[in-house]
Amino acid sequence: MSQHTAFTGSVPQTYDRYLGPLLFAPYARDMVNRLQPKPNDRILELAAGTGIVTKLIAASLPSGATLTATDLKEPMLAVARNTPGLANNPRVTFKEADACAIPFADASFDAIACQYGVMFFPDKLLAMREARRVLAPKGRYIFNVWDSFEHNPIPRIVHETVAAKFPTNSPNFLKATPYGYNDRAEIERVVRAAGFTNVAVETVEFPSSAPTAEDAARAFIEGTPLLAGIQERGVTDITPIRAAAAEALAKRFGAGPCKSTMRAVVFSVS
Repeated sequence: MSQHTAFTGSVPQTYDRYLGPLLFAPYARDMVNRLQPKPNDRILELAAGTGIVTKLIAASLPSGATLTATDLKEPMLAVARNTPGLANNPRVTFKEADACAIPFADASFDAIACQYGVMFFPDKLLAMREARRVLAPKGRYIFNVWDSFEHNPIPRIVHETVAAKFPTNSPNFLKATPYGYNDRAEIERVVRAAGFTNVAVETVEFPSSAPTAEDAARAFIEGTPLLAGIQERGVTDITPIRAAAAEALAKRFGAGPCKSTMRAVVFSVS
């Protein structure tokens, strides 16, 4: 099962409920502050997921500005479509779309936002070229990626705990994908190869907190394709693995609240 296909079933709802507050909300606010929509801007969001950033962009739209929110997986967008502030919002359009083949004409947008989606794009250069293609002249693209496990200890501990349960064939989703694409020089190389000439890079760190260690463990184990990786190894009851991860997190960061820090790399390109 691919990592994209695995964003289905119960995963979108768990992702939104648990990972949203733990990881994504602070960076969503940061992204909208950087985006600064202007009157009549046509904004595209790639990898919109369950609408965590979408909701904040929609609330910030000035006069005449519009937002098109896209994601590869309809089950993720289904959650976004029913989010207060987005449901039936005439200035927001949702569309299932592949970031490597964006279904819009050249120069269709004045700005693009993408929160934690670039790591999932199978052809990074093609996706970056597509973003450049659909941007109008002087358009701007703001995206972020997670820094390494070294700077994101909660998911690192979850990964290590799960990996210990499968010593010869451990699920590697967290390490390989969301936390595996953060080489600044390589990302800048891809950005420039796609035709962008202005590249600003900034490291951004925020507190990361869940009400309980159990919530944090559930967020990563059941709110991401890590769940599919575990199930593919014959596990039918996820409870013992989630409990082990929660115990490891509680020992390090507290049972409730469970507090640590997180770090990302933010690119603003044009």
